[in-house]
Amino acid sequence: MRIEPLLPDRTPTRGGRRRDHREIIDAIAFTFQNGTQWLRLPEKYGYWRAT
Repeated sequence: MRIEPLLPDRTPTRGGRRRDHREIIDAIAFTFQNGTQWLRLPEKYGYWRAT
């Protein structure tokens, strides 16, 4: 993946497990393609505040 070097490490230093980078990037692409707000994402992307 071309942007992989720009993404943070997947092992958290504190807190819980990080979400999959592909899922976050897909959610961002969805918001741009559909012109929707982040809090109006479909449930398949999970709770909007948890990302």
